[in-house]
Amino acid sequence: MNYGISVPKPKPRILNSVRVSLHGSNQDYTVGSINRSILMLAIPMAVEGILQSLFDVVDLFWVGRLGANGVAAIGLTESLLAVVFAVGLGLSLSTTAVVARRIGEKLPGEAAIAAVQAIQLGLLISMALGICGGMAAPELLRATGASASVVTMGANYSRIALGGCGAIVILLLNNAILRGAGDAALAMRIMWISNGVNMVLAPCLIFGWGPFPRFGVAGAALATLAARLFGILCQTFWLMRGTGRIRILGTPFRFHPAVLQRLLRLSLPGIVQFTVINASWIVLVRIVALNGAPAVASYTVSILIFFLMPAWGLSNAAATLVGQNLGAGQPDRAEQIVWRAGFFNMLFLGVLGAFLFVFATPLVRIFLDDPEVASNAAVILRILVCGNIGYAQAVVILQAFNGAGDTLTPLIVNFLGFWILEIPLAWWLASQERLGAQGVSLSIVLTEFAIASISVLLFRRGRWKSQLV
Repeated sequence: MNYGISVPKPKPRILNSVRVSLHGSNQDYTVGSINRSILMLAIPMAVEGILQSLFDVVDLFWVGRLGANGVAAIGLTESLLAVVFAVGLGLSLSTTAVVARRIGEKLPGEAAIAAVQAIQLGLLISMALGICGGMAAPELLRATGASASVVTMGANYSRIALGGCGAIVILLLNNAILRGAGDAALAMRIMWISNGVNMVLAPCLIFGWGPFPRFGVAGAALATLAARLFGILCQTFWLMRGTGRIRILGTPFRFHPAVLQRLLRLSLPGIVQFTVINASWIVLVRIVALNGAPAVASYTVSILIFFLMPAWGLSNAAATLVGQNLGAGQPDRAEQIVWRAGFFNMLFLGVLGAFLFVFATPLVRIFLDDPEVASNAAVILRILVCGNIGYAQAVVILQAFNGAGDTLTPLIVNFLGFWILEIPLAWWLASQERLGAQGVSLSIVLTEFAIASISVLLFRRGRWKSQLV
């Protein structure tokens, strides 16, 4: 008998976990339910991954109205920015590993010192990349195989995107600090804000809406740069103010040789690792470019839809949890987390892959008006999603190695997969078998399954558990 008193029903545990994960919490991820720990970090990290790729999707949506040459200019510039992302991701993974390990050891002060060292290093690298990229932008665009018309239309876009590429590095780095500390929800919310700015500015600067001048394709780069810089301001505010897990205000901004050396030791293989991956993307785009701007446009749209950044949510969650649990002296729990995260990732990407396969044509038509180009893009997308299961397992395990501080193993695996297998196979299928961009896509699928198989075998050996960070 409740005497007329209404007792609220408890919310389902999984829905409550989703709500808390998006809001953020101070949960200790070295104890308690493994599934809950993965969920609490993976959801905001997955959303962050979607938002990271949304910059390019928004640009493509609006620039696609200007024709295939504009889309090709974005695709070729993005292939150049792949090297910048390699540097940013390499530095970020080492930062996540060190910060997560210190948080797991219950040493937030040491985590803050590592964060400051990473930020200083990131600023130096960003300035060097921005100066070099901005000055050489048109020549770099030509080197990717761009036609004269594409260079003419996209030169200013490339100058702005490459000149401001340092913003990519710092945005990735600051969010890596937040993720390593376990503040994934805050990193996600900052990306929401940054993308909101880009969504508003992109059409205004591209088409000259309202009081804004018309910049054409270059307006997309201006909008994205402004949005990323605003995101960096938000990150800086929260890192200085403190998030409940990490606070860098009061930490001296001077170099700590021992910490810096540790970051560099972990970062260099990581930077090379992602350079190996992303530079292979440049080569693949160069192979596709042999078939002209329409082929590049269809390939670019398909890749950006296929590049399933949500999968990085689970992989980054695994990396953070591995780092924190190794720091807490729980290697067996860390291993269980990786297998569980890999299973969830395969389930997620399997379902999403089926959706993309069925609805490939209407999805690519959002970005492409040309029926022939859109038809080719739909075929490419259907080929790519066939590799989702292999990609899902590989990305989790390789990020788990990185989270443990073993950045050398993923470097070797990625080099063998992308440069010894994928690129020669892509060239042969595209040129000798005359499959063009579809042949390049098939090489990606076969490579993902090969990398996944090698990664599982190496992970089972367990050497990553004794890695010092």
